[in-house]
Amino acid sequence: MAKVVMNHGAGGEAMQEFLSKHIVCHFPKVESEVSLDSMDDSAVVDGIVFTIDGHTVKPLFFPGGDLGKISVAGTVNDISVMGAKPLAIGCSTIIEEGLEISVVDEIMASAGKTSAECGVPIETGDTKVVEMGAIDKMFMATSAIGRRSEYLDANLDTAKQYRTVKDNWCTDSNIAPGDAIIASGYFGDHGIALMSFREGYGFESEIKSDVAPLNKMIEEALKVGGVVSMKDSTRGGLANTLNELSSKSKVGMEIEYTSIPLRDGVINACDLLGIDPLSIGNEGKCVMACVPEMADEVLKILRTTPEGKNAAIIGYANDGPNRVILRTEIGGRRILEPPIGDPVPRIC
Repeated sequence: MAKVVMNHGAGGEAMQEFLSKHIVCHFPKVESEVSLDSMDDSAVVDGIVFTIDGHTVKPLFFPGGDLGKISVAGTVNDISVMGAKPLAIGCSTIIEEGLEISVVDEIMASAGKTSAECGVPIETGDTKVVEMGAIDKMFMATSAIGRRSEYLDANLDTAKQYRTVKDNWCTDSNIAPGDAIIASGYFGDHGIALMSFREGYGFESEIKSDVAPLNKMIEEALKVGGVVSMKDSTRGGLANTLNELSSKSKVGMEIEYTSIPLRDGVINACDLLGIDPLSIGNEGKCVMACVPEMADEVLKILRTTPEGKNAAIIGYANDGPNRVILRTEIGGRRILEPPIGDPVPRIC
């Protein structure tokens, strides 16, 4: 009898197949602006944008973040990348009997601080305690609602000056040939920092998690205009994100490896561990696509924000086959395959 394995929740191809065959297929089909079938970061129903996330990160505290911070930031980002303004968060907490109350206080204080900093209040929630051994210390599930950003219509109108725009939100399927692909900053930091701390490799002395809410950075990009698609790049890393965007938009992509923001410490750690830095998860990065005519302006404004100061144009969409081609450091070209799963489990 087939059983669930870790890759079924790791964000790569195995998870996509698992969701399609064993989760989403059991739900009724509903017509909405952005439906569950689209597998975007959030759904849109009657103008309401909403999402939900489960967080099982291990350990609860890691260099640059903790369970509380990642729970708020990740959910805010899922709303924001649709081109929406997050309004409120719901927080459900499941706690193992025997966990020190001081740990609960520290995590909830961090969630509250992150909520205050990004301007999205935690408005509702639920708390459960389960017997010792039923879970690993503490899990959190956060949901959020949002509404259309006041800047989204003007942003898409700017894009429409240069080409037809299919969707009315910044969905995964809204990219067209010629669009510029922008990475908002260094990739791989979160996964390497967390794994190093968890396993005791010592890399965390140089690398800290990138976990951060991106709503303020994204709002600045929308003010400039021309952004057509955004995606929160988490499990499965940049490789998974680019392949999802390529597949859903039915475009090819050519990406310059040397343009991708990667820290030397992340590259060195991945070389030592035998893993691909492009498949390592993140918690404070997104990929944007915008019409090429506005790419330099969008990049310029991103670099004025704390979260986007290391942003870069990493490639362009094209009308080739629906796959991602990576131009290597030595000028060769190879297909960037989507990962089966994230090589670092329980990063979020």
